[in-house]
Amino acid sequence: MRFHPKLLDTLPGYDRAHFAQDAGSGITVGVLALPLAMAFAIASGMSPTAGIWTAIVAGFLISLLGGSRVQIGGPTGAFIPIIYAIVVDYGVANLLIATLLAGLILVAMGAFRLGSMIRFIPISVVIGFTNGIAVVIFLSQIKDFLGLRIDELPGEFFGKLAALASHLDTVHLPTLALAAASLAGLIGWNSLAPRVRALARVPGPLVVLVLATAVNAALSLPVDTIGTRFGGIPQTLPAFALPEVDLSTLGKLISPALTIAMLGAIESLLSARVADTRIDDRHDPNQELLAQGVANIVAPLFGGFAATGAIARTAINIRAGGRTPVAGIVHSAVLLAIVLALAPLAQHIPLAALSAIVVMVSFHMGEWHAFRELRRFSHQYRAILLGTFFVTVVFDLTLAVELGLVLASLFFIHRVSDLTRIQPVELPADTDPPLREQLRVFRLFGSLFFGAANKLDNLLIAVEHHPHVVILDMDKVINIDTTGLDILRNIHRTLARNGATLILCGLNPQPRSLLQRSGFAAQLGDANVFDTLQQALAHGQTLCTPAPAPLETPPPAPI
Repeated sequence: MRFHPKLLDTLPGYDRAHFAQDAGSGITVGVLALPLAMAFAIASGMSPTAGIWTAIVAGFLISLLGGSRVQIGGPTGAFIPIIYAIVVDYGVANLLIATLLAGLILVAMGAFRLGSMIRFIPISVVIGFTNGIAVVIFLSQIKDFLGLRIDELPGEFFGKLAALASHLDTVHLPTLALAAASLAGLIGWNSLAPRVRALARVPGPLVVLVLATAVNAALSLPVDTIGTRFGGIPQTLPAFALPEVDLSTLGKLISPALTIAMLGAIESLLSARVADTRIDDRHDPNQELLAQGVANIVAPLFGGFAATGAIARTAINIRAGGRTPVAGIVHSAVLLAIVLALAPLAQHIPLAALSAIVVMVSFHMGEWHAFRELRRFSHQYRAILLGTFFVTVVFDLTLAVELGLVLASLFFIHRVSDLTRIQPVELPADTDPPLREQLRVFRLFGSLFFGAANKLDNLLIAVEHHPHVVILDMDKVINIDTTGLDILRNIHRTLARNGATLILCGLNPQPRSLLQRSGFAAQLGDANVFDTLQQALAHGQTLCTPAPAPLETPPPAPI
């Protein structure tokens, strides 16, 4: 593929006014990204430092190399259940390796131009796993929101529910009060911001985080903070380090890496598509996948983890006036400056406030209206959406997407096969009765593919007697696959064994091309392939009309 970041398209004509607009947007998004990066990292079982450096490194590379003008990259809520499960099952070191492998997969997807293939995932599957992820994220926050004394929350659904239920008697009231107040503050801010112009440009999560931190520092509340649990955030640049690869566990990390890559590809390209509609632009999906891959390769080398395009931060970037990748680069620079200047203050941030922020994110990321509207759609749509949702919540995101795609494919095959019909064609009323028995005509509709094979396979079973000629009018057939071709061959062989002839007419370009390339047209013979049904009928009647008997020579007259 051609390597051409979107940044290159925006530099010609770029001036001070454009930079001022992008810089203002980048500062806004960078300030918002700080609490989200820490909250998502902690919810994923990682340190807040890992989340911040993921946002800085990956966010910078995604903007620098990406295929979207306004995409903002970094850790997202959708990754929380995946990252948490990998950390629990394999450890942080193996998570970094899995992220790096996912980056290589994304680079390969971009290089082989698979970006447009992501659009083939049905919307029912996307909604199902998005809502499922939102529920999983919410469940993961109950522990910190209530202040439950659980040493380590299991990653498995039923184990998580059992652990939460068995520790409900350990609810910590100060933590619950602070978390509830933070959540109420977020809800109130979100309701006021659209109506008060001055508030619209200030990120609600940052306001809540500052207020909760100030209250905690002033009152010395007995709640967990970043300082008590993680020892604070280092005020230094992270060390570059290659993860140690254990060949015995490398094979086990392929599946998690595929999960990270697929979710990263889906979320980033969905975000880019949404952004296109708001800025009247068109992103390059393959270049975007390439940038996402590079970001996920480099971020683990600095202690970061999985990153992708963030829909919420991208939308805020657009609303704040960002129109080029420079805004995303400024967003990373702002995060870096905050860390280097204000890191010591982060030790007072209460985890309850970060938990409230993640709970709010989980609520907003779900498309809950889709459940109310299910009755308007088909049973197949409901089965795909609900099946994907259930498996995402109870089992695994990868399995959920696989199940959703399999169900969608099966239902699609069933729907298309229903469109394939075989209809007998009545011969003209003045046709002789003997000819009616010798000549059969069928008109085919739709696609002759493996899903409709049984309809064509049973064609001769429904035919009474043994016709001398069978004509298939294929003017309404738009496609034939190799299974349909094989059945046509079988019909031809069956008729030939009984001394009968198969005639085809009205072949469209794709069926005609396949029949010619496979040699079946030559096997039938040019004399048995026609452009119109009228020509085929005339030839069929000729084959059914017996040749006139030779004239008998009269016996010689007696002498």
